[in-house]
Amino acid sequence: MGVLNVTPDSFSDGNLFLSTEAAIEQVLRMFDEGAAIVDIGGESTRPGSGQVVSAELEIDRVMPVMEAVLKERPGSVLSIDTYKTKTARVVIEAGAEIVNDVSGFLWEPELAQICAELGCGVVLMHTRGKPEEWRTLPQLPPDEVVPLVKHDLAERLDTAVHAGIDRNRIILDPGYGFGKILDNNYPLLAHQDELSELGCPILAGVSRKSFLGRALRAVHGGKDVPVEGRANATLAATTATILAGAHIVRVHDVQPAVEAALIADAILGFV
Repeated sequence: MGVLNVTPDSFSDGNLFLSTEAAIEQVLRMFDEGAAIVDIGGESTRPGSGQVVSAELEIDRVMPVMEAVLKERPGSVLSIDTYKTKTARVVIEAGAEIVNDVSGFLWEPELAQICAELGCGVVLMHTRGKPEEWRTLPQLPPDEVVPLVKHDLAERLDTAVHAGIDRNRIILDPGYGFGKILDNNYPLLAHQDELSELGCPILAGVSRKSFLGRALRAVHGGKDVPVEGRANATLAATTATILAGAHIVRVHDVQPAVEAALIADAILGFV
């Protein structure tokens, strides 16, 4: 799953694809490089963002890109990164196939019913708190991270099924970096395979995230590595998520991830 943010403030690609032309070119490039899905978002959920945008603005940002891509490449699988019911309805009815809700139906609970009515695929992410709270949340004891994520995702899954969403249309995402404070992400990665017990495909998104930059301090003079320097760490972590059972990986750099996935899959063929 390639990532495309049509926003001015996303942590990694904010302001890079604000023009419709640049965004369309990037989506097509990601498909050419081997993406099976491209996930398009119109609101940043980076830590501390606190920049809630209206559904109308979100739709204005993403719709021209989605419509142009579907016209240029009919049959392309597009996902909308949103927790808003109005955005989801408009975009799915226009041809996108998946709603990727970082809140797992917590921020707008009525979205569950809308997705059931639309018959679309859904990604339910685990989120602890909201973006404006993440920098002040206490770290969890390492042995509590996976049980918390597993318990909460089971609740999100139950909510979705009871709303009428076909279980076969549901994907679960542990939400790396979403309320997991820095090193709390590593026990989650080490034991991600336990989430497979919930019986749904797993999506993992670790691309360029800050916990990777922090782990590289030892070879960068004790300083966190900025976003643009996290490509190698992203590949390592992405490969680890696949070996730990991820079915879909959400990435900014598609071609290296496709190649890493081929190697990981070859290894898994002998497990």
